[in-house]
Amino acid sequence: MAGRDLSSTPLEQLRIAALDPQDRIAQHFRLYELTVSETADRQRIDNRIPDDRVLRSAVHLARAVLDPIREAFGGFTPNSVFRSQALERSLKGKPRSWISTSQHTEGRACDVEIVAKPTLELARWASTTLADFDQIICECYDPRKGPNSGWVHISLLPPGAGRNRRQVLSYVVDPGSGRLVYVTGLRPSQA
Repeated sequence: MAGRDLSSTPLEQLRIAALDPQDRIAQHFRLYELTVSETADRQRIDNRIPDDRVLRSAVHLARAVLDPIREAFGGFTPNSVFRSQALERSLKGKPRSWISTSQHTEGRACDVEIVAKPTLELARWASTTLADFDQIICECYDPRKGPNSGWVHISLLPPGAGRNRRQVLSYVVDPGSGRLVYVTGLRPSQA
């Protein structure tokens, strides 16, 4: 099944109950690509988008962030866009009662790795090229592990949800404590 082309459909007209996973919701993305998770598949975790609000956030992200990346660098599969609470708990080893505040659970964030583009360069490209973003975080990049170590987290608020912060951060190992910390700017972990 080829799915319908809904890439120009206004966000407010999209309804999760009326969509097929093969429907094209952005110029270069189909709905199923926003929920792909090997962990969810292996552990049989339901990772479907739960409602229209989260759907519209994820589609907005696909159109404004993922489409420009695919246009610039060709085919890639985002590591993670939407993540259900159950998937978040599994990934982070948390109890069933724990509720994540991650933007992924709202369809407002994606993690991106592109084989032919070094992680730090991808983060720099995104911070200077994307029209808007809430956060760009170069996560776990360590040049000792190669130019493609880590990934780039990009978040974007949906229309009507407030002003994007345009924060540019790195999530790196603190040399003093050995723990991962957020720091301003784009940079690798230090030895």
